[in-house]
Amino acid sequence: MFFAQYYIMFQNLVDDWVTERLGISYADLLGARRVGLPTVRFETDFRAPSSMGESITLGLAVEHLGRSSLVLAIDVRGGESIRVSAKQVIVCTSLDTHKSMPFPEDLRNAIESFRTSER
Repeated sequence: MFFAQYYIMFQNLVDDWVTERLGISYADLLGARRVGLPTVRFETDFRAPSSMGESITLGLAVEHLGRSSLVLAIDVRGGESIRVSAKQVIVCTSLDTHKSMPFPEDLRNAIESFRTSER
C-alpha cells in the first residue's frame, strides 16, 4: 500500500470518531459552529508493509487532552502485527480568526468520556 493512503485513512478515522463515537457532527463543527480541528503534527512509524486488498484495522486512543490541543495515538494492524503507528496532534481553532481556542465544552466532555471508557 502506498504510504500516503494511510494519511487519508487517518483523516477519515478522526472524522468518523468525532461524529460516530463522540456524537458531535463534524460537519456542524466546521460549518455552523466555525470550529476547526487541523492537524499540526504527525509522527509516523511504518513498521511493516501492508498489501493492496489486505484487511487492516485502525485503532485510535486519546493520549493527551489539553486546553486547545489533543494528541491521538493511532495504529494500523494487519492480523496481529502492527503495520503503522502514529501520533497526531490536533489543535482546536476558530475558523474565523484562525487562532487556537479552547475546545467547546461539549466536545471536551465527549473526548473525556471516550478517554475514560477506553481505560
